Amino acid sequence: MTGITEPTARSVLFISKATPGDDEFTLWLAPRLEAAGYEVFADIVTLQAGTRWRKEITGTLQNRAVKMLLCCSDETLARDNVQEEIGIALDLAKEIPDPKFVIPLRLKPYKKILGIGEVQYVDFVRGWAEGLAKLLDTLARQKVKGDPSRVKINPNWEAFRRRGAIPLMNEPERLTSNWMRVAECPDELHYFEPNGAMDSGAMATACRDLPFPATPREHGFFCFATVEEVNEALIATGRFKVTHTFELLKFLEEGAPQLNLRGKDASNIVNAMYRKAWHQYCRARGLFEYVYSKESGFHVGEKLLKIGQKIPWGRQGDRRSSMLRNEAKGHVWQFGVSGIPAFWPFHHFKLKSRVLFAPPKGEDAGDPYDEAKKQHRLRRSMCKGWRNKQWHGRTMAFLELLAGESAFVELKLGPTANLLLDAAPLLFTSPVSTPLPNVLSDEDEEVDDSTLGRPEPEPEPEGEAA
Repeated sequence: MTGITEPTARSVLFISKATPGDDEFTLWLAPRLEAAGYEVFADIVTLQAGTRWRKEITGTLQNRAVKMLLCCSDETLARDNVQEEIGIALDLAKEIPDPKFVIPLRLKPYKKILGIGEVQYVDFVRGWAEGLAKLLDTLARQKVKGDPSRVKINPNWEAFRRRGAIPLMNEPERLTSNWMRVAECPDELHYFEPNGAMDSGAMATACRDLPFPATPREHGFFCFATVEEVNEALIATGRFKVTHTFELLKFLEEGAPQLNLRGKDASNIVNAMYRKAWHQYCRARGLFEYVYSKESGFHVGEKLLKIGQKIPWGRQGDRRSSMLRNEAKGHVWQFGVSGIPAFWPFHHFKLKSRVLFAPPKGEDAGDPYDEAKKQHRLRRSMCKGWRNKQWHGRTMAFLELLAGESAFVELKLGPTANLLLDAAPLLFTSPVSTPLPNVLSDEDEEVDDSTLGRPEPEPEPEGEAA
C-alpha cells in the first residue's frame, strides 16, 4: 500500500554528551564501539555542515537509537540539551518498551537527578578501558550485540581530534623524566640462617627492627650486610651464618632454585629491601610519612619549610624556585613523593607525586585530614590547575631538598652497603616538540592554588549497570 512506511530498525548507540566538556571522552569511546561492530551517533562529528542539527539529533534518538549512552557528571547533567535528550529517552523507554534504554556512563561522581537517579551506571572513573569492557558486557547482556563482520570506523573521529590537537614540530626537545637512575648497588646479596634453633617469629621481629633492610624467608633471611655486621646488630637475638651468597643481578633474573625461589619472587624481595632503605632515608631527612592506600608518601612539613617558602633548584646560571608547601582556599597543601623501585630496563626509582592537605593551625598546618575521601576530593578539585612545568619544578625542588649538596641520594642497605641514586632525574630527548612555552616565570608558576596530579579514583558504594 502506498503512503505506509516500515519503521526504521533501531541499531544506533546514541551518545548524549555536553560540548566541549565530554568531547575528549567521546572521541575515545566512539571509534572503539565502532571497532566492536556497533553504529554510533554523537553530535561531535556525525552532523554534516548545513544539517539542521537539533532536528537530526532528535530524529536519530527517537527513530534509530537502540540505546542512549548518557555521559554523567554534574556539569553535563545540568546542560539544557542533555536534559531535553533525557526527557525524550525516558518517554522512548516506555514506548519501545525498554526500561534499560538509558545507560549512564559515570565519568565523575554525580548527584542523582529525576528520571535516572536509580538507574545503574557503567563506571568510567576507575579507568576508561575498564569502563569500556563493562559497557560492552552490559550491552551484550541486554541483547544489544555488535556485528564484527560489518566494522566501519568513521574517519571523522580522528580528523576532529587532530583539528583540536597541538601541532608537532620536527625539532628535538630535551625532556625530564620522573626516574632516578641507580648509579651504584651492591654486587652480592647474602642469605643468613641461625647457628642453632631459633623461633621464626623472634627472627622476623629482629629483622623488622634492624636499621637496615633484612627480609625473612623460610628458616633465614636475606640481607646485604656482612656476617660481622649482622651478628653485631642481632647480638641479643642470636648468632647467624651466611649459607648462600648470590650475585645480585643474576638473583633478580633467575631467583634461587636452592631456596625454591623464582625470579619474580626474588625481585619482590629486593624491591621490598630497596623500599625500606628509601623509607628510612626519607625519615632521617625529616620528611613526614603519610600512608596512602598502597604506598607511603613522604612530604615536606613545617620542620623543613615554612608555608609559602620557595626552594631554589636548577643548574648554575638557570636557577629557578618552587614552593612545596602553601595555603589555598582555606587548606594547607604539602608536596611529597613515593619512591617506587623498578629493575627494567635498568635499576631506577620512579617518583610518584603526592599532595597532602591539612587545615591551617596558627601560623602553620594542623594534622592532615584523616578522611581519605576528603583528601581525594581536594586533590581532584584543587590540583587540576597545575601545569606540567609546575609539577616538574616542585619535583626538582623536592630532590634538591632531599639530596642537599650531594649529587646522589645514598640509601643504606647495610652499614657498609649502599644504594646510590642520581639526585637529578633522567633526561631524554624527544624527536619532536610542540610550540608550547617552555619557560614560566616564578609568578606564573605560583598562580595556581595547588599541584597537578591524577588522583586515584575513590571507591563508590553504588552499583554499576547490570
